[in-house]
Amino acid sequence: MTDAPWQDDACSLVDAFRRGERSPAEELEATLAAVEASDLNCFSFLDPEGARAKAASADVHRPFGGVPFGVKELSAYRGWPATEACTLFRDRVAEYTDTKLLRAEHDGGVVPFGLTTASEFGGLNVGVTKLNGVSHNPWRRGRTTGGSSAGSAGAVAGGLCTIASGGDGGGSIRIPAGFCGLPGMKGTAGRIPRGPHTWIHPMTVVAGVMARSIRDIARFYDVCAGYDSRDPYSLPKVEGWEADLDAYRDDLRGRRVAVVPDLGVAVVAPAVAERVQQAGEELARAAGLKVVEVDVRFPGLGFEWAIGNLSSLLGELGDLWPAGKDELTPEIAFGLELAEHEMSLAVMARAEAARTRANETVAAAFDQVDFIVSATNPDVAFPADVSLNTRVGDQRVGPENNGALTIPYNIVGNPSLSLPVGLVEGLPVGMQVATLHHRDAWLLGLGRIWEAEQPWPLVAPA
Repeated sequence: MTDAPWQDDACSLVDAFRRGERSPAEELEATLAAVEASDLNCFSFLDPEGARAKAASADVHRPFGGVPFGVKELSAYRGWPATEACTLFRDRVAEYTDTKLLRAEHDGGVVPFGLTTASEFGGLNVGVTKLNGVSHNPWRRGRTTGGSSAGSAGAVAGGLCTIASGGDGGGSIRIPAGFCGLPGMKGTAGRIPRGPHTWIHPMTVVAGVMARSIRDIARFYDVCAGYDSRDPYSLPKVEGWEADLDAYRDDLRGRRVAVVPDLGVAVVAPAVAERVQQAGEELARAAGLKVVEVDVRFPGLGFEWAIGNLSSLLGELGDLWPAGKDELTPEIAFGLELAEHEMSLAVMARAEAARTRANETVAAAFDQVDFIVSATNPDVAFPADVSLNTRVGDQRVGPENNGALTIPYNIVGNPSLSLPVGLVEGLPVGMQVATLHHRDAWLLGLGRIWEAEQPWPLVAPA
């Protein structure tokens, strides 16, 4: 009998199933027991009986056949709670299943077993809500997982399950990946379809996965990426994400990379900046990239990003706003109130102009280089229960100090990958590598090279 969840990646778990060393039913029971025993608070809902039925009939010849799968609670899974991590919707039930989850289950063979915690409506890069309380980082309890894919990152890095869904509208895959010591990929906008019933505007959100290895990410792309008519901006199917992982080494050699830990816009902790600078140069040597100096100065885009996303949030709330204001986290309520008072045609015009300038700035940088390396987060994981404008001594910490390094790539759509690059003060540091639109495979190829050169712990030692 399996007494603990699999501690390697999801692909190797499938291999173990196929060899008969484990069964999906045994793995599920070990996973459920570990979740129940965990104090990380990574799950908001479990469906043991539904998952047991699926594990019993799992086809291990599918890409993720029989693998227990956590579902980020901002996604819709028919018959499960559809809370948006908000107390206003605590009793709402999903009437359909998201396209990516249908593909993951029906084509990939995963066994969904529960919902992982997220920030309310995905609006903050932390794991704190009125509905679920505080989610904790498995590297150090009491520190944040980041967000909004908070519970997915905590569960995967915490050894509870090998893989879980994620989404990234401003860093919500990459930020928790960086804080929790995982690889985290934000693909080119539209790479994985977001339907059905998806909000199109402002086209900053992408679907993805929290995983332990590059090949897990690539296999998830093989299963889930590709056009769907219910997301009119989804991209055509591309084959061979996993099969071609090692085929890009020759194509990558000689390409240009700029290592700019702060992207010219963020205040990055010196120890983090130093580690990222070293790791970027090490990655360049390992992959045969040419390091070049480029004056990269990305614009600050927090306001434009927030304004663009608040309209869909108001649409989600409908007539529950403003009467339900006190049920929301203070930051979300404040953002809606600010938008109502400040939003105008002139503000929208300025926001769109800023977005155009951002696109020109990023495009001009990629006219000169093929890759830009930066930190993923300005610092290591801050205290888990902090709110906006919290200070530790003279330093402001918390969600408003994050996002400056990740949001630009959501605004302009470029793919970017966070890679674990070691520790500062015992906590993981993430290095973000970004490239041109539609060159997602280059990033996964670089990730594969880094994984071989500098393997990271697949689960947190704690």
